[in-house]
Amino acid sequence: MKTTPLNDIHEKLGAKMLPFAGYNMPITYEGVNAEHETVRNGVGVFDVSHMGEFILSGPKALDLIQKVTSNDASTLTVGRAQYSCLPNNDGGIVDDLIVYKMAEEKYLLVVNASNIEKDWNWISQHNEFGVAMENISDDMALLAIQGPKAAEAMQSLTSVDLSAIKYYHFEVGDFAGFDDVIISATGYTGSGGFEIYCRNEQAVQIWNKVFEAGSTFGIKPIGLAARDTLRLEMGFCLYGNDIDDTTSPLEAGLGWITKFTKDFTNSENLKQQKEAGVTKKLVGFELVERGVPRHDYEIVDKDGNVIGKVTSGTQAPSLNKGIGLGYVTTEFAAPDSEIFIRIRKNDVAAKVVKLPFYKVN
Repeated sequence: MKTTPLNDIHEKLGAKMLPFAGYNMPITYEGVNAEHETVRNGVGVFDVSHMGEFILSGPKALDLIQKVTSNDASTLTVGRAQYSCLPNNDGGIVDDLIVYKMAEEKYLLVVNASNIEKDWNWISQHNEFGVAMENISDDMALLAIQGPKAAEAMQSLTSVDLSAIKYYHFEVGDFAGFDDVIISATGYTGSGGFEIYCRNEQAVQIWNKVFEAGSTFGIKPIGLAARDTLRLEMGFCLYGNDIDDTTSPLEAGLGWITKFTKDFTNSENLKQQKEAGVTKKLVGFELVERGVPRHDYEIVDKDGNVIGKVTSGTQAPSLNKGIGLGYVTTEFAAPDSEIFIRIRKNDVAAKVVKLPFYKVN
């Protein structure tokens, strides 16, 4: 099992460690609810160094990215990032990812930890353009410093004006005593903050300086369990749960990153699907009665007929109610549709709601 450069720190802090995507990762420190609230109201730090990073460079780098991703990367300017996905040939999704434009002919692709090899092979097999590809996943560490106090808490560590970096923009600059650190206004929590990309050998020093700088702001380490409840309250998809090789981006509500202004892998079939309309949709729902929905629970109608399946579910710490994502047949996808979640043998009432569940003030 792999470890991140911060593994010893997590263990000394008493984190509950479990295998995740081939890595020994911190799941919780003081408990999911407390960690969740730290990020919603203050500032917390996740070690997400298990994520994958590829560099694509050369005159045809954009051509390769345009071919394999669903979003239109030609709209990117240097210093901007874009959420996208890699469609497969069968209507599903190889992975979702973020594309960063680092320079005119240089891009950084950030992919899910469990899909690093799969994504690398997929992009490589489409590289008929002679694009230079470098997998730097094992050399890079990634800290997600998230929460409404993140910019204020971290400003002393950099000469970059953190408050001026817009959402899905980034700067490459000095941070915690190192140069050429990527400071990205991205994250998976919906509470603002930054993702800090650095080299493995810099990670421990940066972690320590981040906690020194944030000490007066109540900064705390946060595990992957709270990362999951935070992203779910925002309705963000998790690969392997809400999207996978069998779910189309249109079914998953990712039409906004599926741009038919260009040709990409399987774009013709997806365009036909858009015109014909999908038969199932990923929806957000909240329970009307007490209960906690979980992955793979059946979704049924009032007569007990199975109409779908829960893909992600939890008791939402910020909302104090059961919420989830799941695929349902299209007739039940409109907001306020009455559905039921089969929890053990009970059909618990729920309703479809517009995402996100949690509205940022």
